[in-house]
Amino acid sequence: MSGPGRTAAQRSVVAPRRIAYKWIALSNTTVGTLMSAIDGNIVVIALPTIARELPGTSLLELLWILLGYSLVTSVVLLSFGRLSDQFGRARLYTLGFAFFTLGSFLCGLAQTGDELIAFRIVQAIGAGFIFSNSAAILTDAFPANERGKALGVNQISLVIGAISGLLLGGVLTSVAGWRWIFFVNIPIGIIGTVWSHYQLRELAALDSSQRIDWAGNAAFAGGLIAILVAVTFGALGAISATLAGALFALGAALLVAFGLIETRVDHPMFDLGLFRIREFSASSIAMFLNALARGAFSFVLVFYLQGPPHDLSPITAGLYLVPVSVSLAAFGPISGSLSDRWGPSGLAITGLVVSAIGFLALTNVGPGTTFWELLPAFVLVGAGMGIFASPNRAAMMNAVAPHRRGIAAGTGTTLINAGTTLSLGLAIVVMGRSMSTADLEGVFLGLGRGAALPLDPFLAAVHLVFFVSAGLLLAAVIPSVWRRRGRPRTDRASGPDSGGTLGK
Repeated sequence: MSGPGRTAAQRSVVAPRRIAYKWIALSNTTVGTLMSAIDGNIVVIALPTIARELPGTSLLELLWILLGYSLVTSVVLLSFGRLSDQFGRARLYTLGFAFFTLGSFLCGLAQTGDELIAFRIVQAIGAGFIFSNSAAILTDAFPANERGKALGVNQISLVIGAISGLLLGGVLTSVAGWRWIFFVNIPIGIIGTVWSHYQLRELAALDSSQRIDWAGNAAFAGGLIAILVAVTFGALGAISATLAGALFALGAALLVAFGLIETRVDHPMFDLGLFRIREFSASSIAMFLNALARGAFSFVLVFYLQGPPHDLSPITAGLYLVPVSVSLAAFGPISGSLSDRWGPSGLAITGLVVSAIGFLALTNVGPGTTFWELLPAFVLVGAGMGIFASPNRAAMMNAVAPHRRGIAAGTGTTLINAGTTLSLGLAIVVMGRSMSTADLEGVFLGLGRGAALPLDPFLAAVHLVFFVSAGLLLAAVIPSVWRRRGRPRTDRASGPDSGGTLGK
């Protein structure tokens, strides 16, 4: 029963349930997003130990243990978002929790590098279901004037997880062994799966007409894979420069073909119609550039801290990065709440500029740079990420109609993951151009050869990566300025409860 015909007693019962559900949705999706994001980076610090305990594992295999997770998540997100619009967001989100838990168990049992890569793909499939549905579930559960705060908490957990995974990975690897970076997920995953199965509800109307764009999926996946193979294999000398160039060109051509396919199929993987909405397209561009800028941040910092300049232990290197997570966590929810009141553009621009200043400060790091000298830059980078993420995401989700939020959420998270994956590839290229393969292996694998490595080329590579990151962040200011200020069209057209489905 709904509407003005309800009695006061009925309203008093329904309202508390409605309020309670949005917090259930926020807490559950935040746990899922955090757990998935942690595993995107938790392996980085453990790579040297994995190399020692999985004999015969090559450097390329170790890199693809990391890159494969991010790549697969990027490839499946949009299709999973479309499936969620068809079969239910809560249902497929719960399936993702179960897949991720199974993948974590298998990763902990892996006996070879190839097995670990394969089991990380199982994890990535689960993460794809979680990432593609979290924002849509929250957008359905929260009214428009509270979405910024809710999405802020959830989306900041994505970045916090990516960074805090380094610290957690260092602690678990040193204390319990590298397999526990995966086993630790199992009890959390079981609880989360049961919790989401019994507590999350389908609030949006399902669209059974949705279809999977197989041609678009193949072109998108093939393009990303070809580019990353060209970048990583070429940088490490595993293939010739000619073959690397040909693979890169093939990847670029496949991505162009992907764009053309999307204009010709009835149910495209990318709903290009969403990009005709100014707020959505501007937010998407800014989100991608931000991910491209920051994706290699923890990756490069880990090797700077554990490599030739400092030779720190995994735990100490993780502790160095704690200020990034703390400042991000402090500013993210505040920025989300302020964006609900004052709009997203000014806050998003401020966050990008603050992060860019932090990255520029990191272009001066050297072998004698102390923790206290690094601290201001780390705080600026983390604070800027926190200030930017939730207002930008809220603007993106508020700009689309409720029945399209599943694919919109998948699009946004795909852009984040694709940007992060390509950022890692860019870092590998820069380091590969600056150092020999043997020295690069010493840095990446942490094999105790740090003192013998040529320091100047390594520092030059680190400086260049962070300089490029600062430039990409400043470039992201342009779409943020272009984005129209004020309340998005979708909410004006749909009324004050454009989240709309909360009371259904």
